[in-house]
Order: sequence, then C-alpha cells, then structure tokens
Amino acid sequence: MRILITGGAGFIGSHLCDRLLAEGNQVVVVDNFITGSPKNIAHHQNNPNFQFIKHDINEPFDVDGPLDAVMNLASPASPVGYLDNPIATLRVGAHGVYNSIEVARKKNARFLQASTSEVYGDPLEHPQRETYWGNVNCIGVRSVYDESKRFAESMTMAYYRTYNMPTRIIRIFNTYGPRMALDDGRVVPNFVKQAVRNEPLTVYGDGQATRAFCYVSDLVDGMLRLLWSNEFMPVNIGNPREMTVYDFALAVKSAAGPDCGSEIKFIQPHAARISDDPQRRRPDITRAQSILGWEPKVGLEDGLRQTIAYFKTIAV
Repeated sequence: MRILITGGAGFIGSHLCDRLLAEGNQVVVVDNFITGSPKNIAHHQNNPNFQFIKHDINEPFDVDGPLDAVMNLASPASPVGYLDNPIATLRVGAHGVYNSIEVARKKNARFLQASTSEVYGDPLEHPQRETYWGNVNCIGVRSVYDESKRFAESMTMAYYRTYNMPTRIIRIFNTYGPRMALDDGRVVPNFVKQAVRNEPLTVYGDGQATRAFCYVSDLVDGMLRLLWSNEFMPVNIGNPREMTVYDFALAVKSAAGPDCGSEIKFIQPHAARISDDPQRRRPDITRAQSILGWEPKVGLEDGLRQTIAYFKTIAV
C-alpha cells in the first residue's frame, strides 16, 4: 500500500510511519513542523519507501502517484500547542481537512480523520460512548481545538454522504509513549520529565480529575484496524482503565524506580490554561471491541517504563 500521513512527523504520526514501513508499505509524510519534529522521522530518511514533503496543509497540495489511503493527523493536539496557535488550529480543522480529503477523493483513496475525545468536552456522560453529543463551550479558550475537531468530523461525514467515500473517524483518547514533546504540557510528559529529573511532580488542583491512558502502539493498532474496516461512523480508541491524576503520579514514581526521589506537590493551575478542562475521561470501547476486535494490550506499568526510558535520553 502507498499511504499519505499528514502530520506524520508528530508523536502519533511518527509511530504510525514506523508500523506501516515495518509492514512493507510506502509512506508519504506531509508536515510543516508546527508541533511535529524532524527528529521523529529522521531514522527513515534513507528508506526508499519513505517520502517527506514539507508543507502546510492549510494550503492546497497534491501528491504525485497513486494513493491507497490518506490519514489526516495534522493538528496541534496539546493545550500548549493549540492555545499558542489558536487560529492555525481552527484552520487545520477546516482548510486542512478539506485539502486532505480532496486529495483522497481525487486519488480514490480511503480517508481517515484523527479526531479526539475532546469532542465530548467536559462530559456529562460517563464513560463516553460515540453516541454522546458532548458538552463543549464553543467560545472558551479550548474551543479552538474542540470545535475544529467537531467540524472535521462533520466535514468527513459530508464527504461520505455526498461522494460515498470510504471515510473513517477515530476518536483518540489520552495516548502516551516515546516521542512526546518535553514541553507538551499534558500530564504524561510533565510527570515523566519531572520524575527523571528528580523534581517534584506537580499535580494541578486536588488531583482528583481522572484520565485513562493508552500506549501509542495500541492506539496505532486500533487506527489501522479502523482504516481497513468498513465502519464509517466514529469509533473510540483508548484504554478504559480510569485513574485519578494523583494515582497516575504515584504510578509514574513507581515506574521511575527506587532512584526517583520526586515528591508530589499540589499547585493551583493557571485559570486560562485549564478553563473547561474535562474532570472525568474514560472511553467506552464496546464498538472498537465488537467491530474491530480491538482492545489495548500494553499495561500502564510497561508503557510507562518505555516512556521513561525515552525521556531519560532527552530530559536530563
């Protein structure tokens, strides 16, 4: 297969490249490095099955030759990324999705849109099923990300209904692993970076907000199963093991080993950064299990050890 990945130099996109290339596919990456990094894909630069195009997908583009699939992962995904780039985030959920899905349409290729659990907002339903319409503040600071992804889903469904295109929508829940950026701003890189530096693990508020963490290899597996399936409606992919942020801090300390002397410190978050931050998050993965035969395999302890090993190479 020959597959185009927009945002392929990002955290998840680069792992997707690894998996596809390892299986013998040809991969074309389009990225402008607004939040991705050349380092994430540098190990593929001499692979004849790998091609990189530096381009902002908010501007129209084309790719020479046939394509079997287009996977659109291009978007800032962390609060640091989208709060610092609000207009670019909105544009990539509109212009970027349009330009990417047009490439897929012209190439008669499958199209997968990477959406997010953030379409559910600060949910009033728990756990979150794909049928839940969400609780989103459409003018809050986080709306630039939430609404861009909701619009992206709407665009994808419009192409499915108008052109009968083989479109797919994956709703990604909290994912972690090697190649997360040090300054990502999310809880995993924050805690792991602090742990390997023996700094206090800073927990915002009382630490009772919950998250559910999926290791990146599991996420990539679910993404590819969805791409090659016949399912056109959104599918949650994430780990349903819910835990409080405080308990996650304890898990990071444990995985970092006996040399980790980090204490846990509670601090008040910056109000603008966490406005409308979801207080509970856990996916209902019933559809992924029944339709894709998918469920996560990597335990939190194993995933954290691999993530910590990577952060030790960049965070010291």
